[in-house]
Amino acid sequence: MTNTVRVEHKGSDLFEVAIRGHLVHVDQPLEDGGSNAAPTPTELFVASLASCVAHYARRFLARHKLPTEGLSVTARFTMAGRPSRVAQVTVSVNLPAGVPEERKAALLAVASHCTVHNSLAEPPEVSIGLAS
Repeated sequence: MTNTVRVEHKGSDLFEVAIRGHLVHVDQPLEDGGSNAAPTPTELFVASLASCVAHYARRFLARHKLPTEGLSVTARFTMAGRPSRVAQVTVSVNLPAGVPEERKAALLAVASHCTVHNSLAEPPEVSIGLAS
């Protein structure tokens, strides 16, 4: 199955990303020459990991008829210089009240194997070229 994401330049460092009829914008902070109108692509990269972990955690909780209200995920990341890249990401799952201690390890195991994390652990082949 092939999915498509299209990115269009909207001026300066602002781009519009079209995904299945949804629009997301990316930009750069003021100090990096952007207009700070949207998150950076790197921030969205980390956000995709955090939101994927949250999705898997919520599905686990719902499947086991456990509370989902109050579930949140926080991701902190640091950058490396050369090559420019995300060096480290720390993801914390904040569970709702009422999740039994004996379910927490299983939930963490499920959330740790979300699709985005799996894609980072076993990187996809990426090719970048010019459109004809």
